[in-house]
Amino acid sequence: MEDKKKSAFVAVVGRPSVGKSTLVNLLCGAKVAIVSSVPQTTRNAIRGIVSKPDGQLVFVDTPGRHTSERKLNKKLMEVSDRAVGDSELILYVLDASRAPGSEEEAVAEMIKPLIGKTIVAINKMDMQGANAEKAIVFLQEQLPDLPREHIFNISCLKKEGIEPLLACLFEMAEPGDPFYPEEYYTDQDIPFRIAEIIREKAMNRLRDELPHSLYVEVADTELKDTVKESGEIVQKLWVRAFIITERESQKGMVVGKGGEMIKAIRQAAQKELNSIFDWKVELDLRVKTGKDWRHNDHVLHRIIDRQ
Repeated sequence: MEDKKKSAFVAVVGRPSVGKSTLVNLLCGAKVAIVSSVPQTTRNAIRGIVSKPDGQLVFVDTPGRHTSERKLNKKLMEVSDRAVGDSELILYVLDASRAPGSEEEAVAEMIKPLIGKTIVAINKMDMQGANAEKAIVFLQEQLPDLPREHIFNISCLKKEGIEPLLACLFEMAEPGDPFYPEEYYTDQDIPFRIAEIIREKAMNRLRDELPHSLYVEVADTELKDTVKESGEIVQKLWVRAFIITERESQKGMVVGKGGEMIKAIRQAAQKELNSIFDWKVELDLRVKTGKDWRHNDHVLHRIIDRQ
């Protein structure tokens, strides 16, 4: 009699910038979550799907857990808390190159009641100054009931330690049917994926507080058939999207001198979208202001809870 396949939702948690999104992309073998050096890039519960002969794991990438009284941050922590509550397993990611502090202690405290379904990935072992032993001592102090065999040293950059981590998660998962067809690696809808890719390209080109002060809204999409001179019919996805800033004075920074910045963002986003989708993407990208959107409950609900 064949062993029954396993399935589980896995909430991926940790401080900002520990490499959660990079790890989810690596586990899924595809671009699922956007990546930036800007802390708290992730604003939604991003689902990445891994299907193996053992079964299926759905990784839920969550916003980095950061202590702040700002309305946006509180909303992001609600997203993370829901993902943790809805998941069968927890993947706690630490950064081996950063000393644990009060925020790390807060994450460990949140995980403590869930220790029986938690495994830990100590990431960035490739970085200068990485100290896995210091991280392990921290875990032993904060989470004394965590089994040592549930702690893994990994490097997303060098793709090291990933398979043993994945094998342990499958071992811990309960028998169950898959949640998605085997060919799926994410369940994000097209407008959301487009908006996230544009936001990534903008965040990686803008400075200071500005990346946190913008979001992206896809206004229209239309799939069109075009006929080439050869008679071949090619499908094109036309997209109109807006980068929305918090203040009017920020629009000029996004547009750039002579429109160079918005052009660079559009070209980079369009190039990646063309590599993701089966259609040729034509992107019409503009900038507008959503005054103080980070303090607007309606806007926060719309952009953070849409997944």
